[in-house]
Amino acid sequence: MEAAAAAGPPAPGPERLFDAHRLPSDGLLLLSLLLYAPVGLCLLLLRLFLGLHVFLVSCALPDSALRRFVVRVMCAVLGLLVRQSQPRQRGLRARVFIANHVTHFDHNVVNLLTSCNAPMLNGASGFMCWSRGFLEVGSTGSRAELLESLKAYSSHGGNPPLLLFPEEATTNGRVGLLRFSSWPFSILDVVQPVGLQVQRPFIAVSTADASWVTELLWTFFVPFTIYQVRWLPSVCRQPEETREELAVRVQELLALELGVVSTRVTAADKAEHLKRLRHSPPAPYVPVPHQPSAGRPQASPSLPATEDTRLMGMAQRVKEVLPHVPLAVIHKDLAQTNCVDATIANLLEGRVPFTPSEAEEEPSLLGPSVSNAQHPTSAPTAVPQKVFSRSPEARHLSLQERKHALFDYARRRYTEKYGMTQSQGSR
Repeated sequence: MEAAAAAGPPAPGPERLFDAHRLPSDGLLLLSLLLYAPVGLCLLLLRLFLGLHVFLVSCALPDSALRRFVVRVMCAVLGLLVRQSQPRQRGLRARVFIANHVTHFDHNVVNLLTSCNAPMLNGASGFMCWSRGFLEVGSTGSRAELLESLKAYSSHGGNPPLLLFPEEATTNGRVGLLRFSSWPFSILDVVQPVGLQVQRPFIAVSTADASWVTELLWTFFVPFTIYQVRWLPSVCRQPEETREELAVRVQELLALELGVVSTRVTAADKAEHLKRLRHSPPAPYVPVPHQPSAGRPQASPSLPATEDTRLMGMAQRVKEVLPHVPLAVIHKDLAQTNCVDATIANLLEGRVPFTPSEAEEEPSLLGPSVSNAQHPTSAPTAVPQKVFSRSPEARHLSLQERKHALFDYARRRYTEKYGMTQSQGSR
């Protein structure tokens, strides 16, 4: 128990990193929003007309300090107020900016302060890509082709710096950062972290599944939206430091600067969380055999705050043992089992279907467990036997031995991680 206390509070789950609803839940704020609605609608119509002029001016003027100043003043009329801290550190030695992702217009805001280009990774190309201010990198069929294109772009000294978002998905910006992908750190050895914070009255800054058009209309509706840009010193890759280690180091620096936590939640976990929100009725659950149902209490639909914290801590422990399983799937199963060992057993035996997320390469012993989780019926052929036993009893014993080996590996890893027995870890 002392080891668990020394580990600190558990990392927040996906439900705290993303806002599911735009409107406030507080009655007083909701009443204020209703009273403001007529004014907001008038501002929306007026700013749609002014926004067209801002777009035309930004297209007509060449990229320069004068253009950025004029467009920044016009954006203030649209309700977009941009502030920055430590501007003297901007662009020193770095040709790659690494920023956290809060809204669909983060790249436009940074571009108001300095010249930079954010590549379009997902979405429409052509006019839509250009009009939104993205850099079109051409047809990239794979991640390797994308990296080669970005390296070729950065090799030309006359091109503006790149602006990349390693989170690969937006968050609410208040609680934590998504786990950084490592590919943006393989372009150059020097990167500059950029912290973004967004505030606005009445409503949430962004929601998990909103489009950029919806975000633009809400931005014009509210009286103002404040973007705070924080420039951090450039970070160089140390000798013998891998790109994964550099990604973790930059993520920790940004989290410390923004006053949030650094999590292991990925963009794939966000996608699983959105699927879970769309399909509120839980899927039918098959209980773990050889364990009475009385020993597995069901979680209440309305858990108190302490119960949510305990479940998040248990989910992080399961994630440490099975890093390829999305956190949303782990949360859903823990809400029914309320037991770390039972959830690990469900995932290893394939009772809970899931799509593996991107994770570090695991030891070869985890290979059969991933295969079993996706294709439970193919367990006898996942690990071929050197000698095929003739008797059914011997074949059944061989299968049980492989299952026990998987369970023993997961439990050993769990015990080594937290320094406690199996029974203590499941409480």
